[in-house]
Amino acid sequence: MICSNEMSMPRTNLLGIAADHGGFELKQYLLGMLRTAGHRVKDIGDRRQRPKDDYPDFVVPLARAVASGQFLRGIAICGSGVGASIAANKVAGVRACLIHEGFSAHQGVEDDNLNVICLGGLVVGHATAWELVQIFLAARFSGADRHLRRLAKVTELECRGSEVVP
Repeated sequence: MICSNEMSMPRTNLLGIAADHGGFELKQYLLGMLRTAGHRVKDIGDRRQRPKDDYPDFVVPLARAVASGQFLRGIAICGSGVGASIAANKVAGVRACLIHEGFSAHQGVEDDNLNVICLGGLVVGHATAWELVQIFLAARFSGADRHLRRLAKVTELECRGSEVVP
């Protein structure tokens, strides 16, 4: 568990991407697009199409690498994106969200310091997914006091497992 202020950790420019069978095709597409665009990206898997694989086996290592600072940000993909989001958010220091439209792709980073975008490989088309990833990667956390205050409450929940008192 990462209970320090992970927002101040030094960051790499390396991205991570992970998907199960439901997101495999979209992951392969995005991996190619990211590399063509000049991004450094590491594929956490699955590295082949296997109908019986499980999203936590790939999403959790991705989330841990993001939380520890090994990756600047992560892209997690499963069939709907829901399972990937649930699994990633179990890792302290990760702020993952299922994204299907552009506003949340940038607003989630700007206000909530979103560091893992979750996509549904069976729900979002390739062109839309690439657009959302570009928006997510271009966005920067505002660091506004109100956002820092809210994120501190989230970190308190992760570290203490207790309710945040207003």
